[in-house]
Amino acid sequence: MARLVMKFGGTSVADLDRIRNVARHVKREVEAGHEVAVVVSAMAGQTNKLVEFCRDASALHDAREYDAVVASGEQVTSGLLAIVLQDMGVNARSWQGWQVPIKTDETHGAARIKEIDGAFLSERISQGQVAVLAGFQGISPDNRIATLGRGGSDTSAVAIAAAIKADRCDIYTDVDGVYTTDPRIVPKARRLDRVSFEEMLEMASLGAKVLQVRSVEMAMVHGVRTFVRSSFEDPDAPQVGIGNLPPGTLICDEEELVEQQVVTGIAFAKDEAQISIRDVADKPGVATTVFGPLSESNINVDMIVQNISPDGQTTDITFTVPETDYQRALKVLEDNRDEIGYQNIEGATDVVKVSVIGIGMRSHAGIAAQCFKGLAEKNINIRAITTSEIKISVLIDSDYTELAVRTLHSLYGLDG
Repeated sequence: MARLVMKFGGTSVADLDRIRNVARHVKREVEAGHEVAVVVSAMAGQTNKLVEFCRDASALHDAREYDAVVASGEQVTSGLLAIVLQDMGVNARSWQGWQVPIKTDETHGAARIKEIDGAFLSERISQGQVAVLAGFQGISPDNRIATLGRGGSDTSAVAIAAAIKADRCDIYTDVDGVYTTDPRIVPKARRLDRVSFEEMLEMASLGAKVLQVRSVEMAMVHGVRTFVRSSFEDPDAPQVGIGNLPPGTLICDEEELVEQQVVTGIAFAKDEAQISIRDVADKPGVATTVFGPLSESNINVDMIVQNISPDGQTTDITFTVPETDYQRALKVLEDNRDEIGYQNIEGATDVVKVSVIGIGMRSHAGIAAQCFKGLAEKNINIRAITTSEIKISVLIDSDYTELAVRTLHSLYGLDG
């Protein structure tokens, strides 16, 4: 018998038929003798509607009232799932974030979880009751509902799993696991049986949309084994996969990976923009004058390349920002032009970041050289490069996205 947290996203609970399908998944685990807590998102599209209501009511709405409105989507879903489970003969009860309680900070609309006392939930599920929890929400220090930001239900599920010391957190979604890359781009992409926390964190932050980044961070910090699987598989189908697990992908400590390929996957992010400032005086502190104002405006900078002129007098600095912050970043730099002292500024949004990821890269040389040679043979120009122990990222023209991803996927032997 295991203690499980099962999380179902918006597409999995989009209507009553799908909620009944979710209930069958839950009932299967209960009948197998497991202790179960369930975390649900709002029905697909409902959160967007609620957000739009707030914006239509007032462009400058109170964030606390915004949370009161948008949190209602998960409350509806949790109540409906509990009703369906009860109708199936399963002892179930719904709970909202404030009832647990899931304590957050005061940042309404994008709150972070500070503490969860797992005693209440542990007592309920140890008595055989399925606790159905509204994801995405908690209670702030001012005793009001606080939401965790978009995708926060994944974070809720992992945090609850840590609080009740669950054996596993199963994330049910519309895909059947984590793939070596997007199968829509590379038909030969294959599902991974196991991925380390570090690799999944890189993949999630670099474009893979299977899991929300904060949830992976929390799973890694608390050592919560997380399993990605499909909610659309028949709940009554044989649960046969690798290592006594059903079909899907287990995200776990590196120690659980018996044998790891050098490269695990290829990720890509299209929501990037490039900015270049030209002919800046090359002197101590120049980077601070450029990146300080961007930091103060909460604009994240990623890839950075600096080219010093042959005479050593000036430098060009190229970097990337999220495409959603592109225009704001340009304005910040223009407002600080006199202090920075650049001659020209250029930008582009038709770029994409492609990343090679794998913990095996730590102990193997030549991975970057392979990447650069493979892209060069396809006449793909690299605008910028960043690396870490387990990642190589290159910035290229967006027109070459599919060609680059397919080339690297084959180059590192990931084709199924």
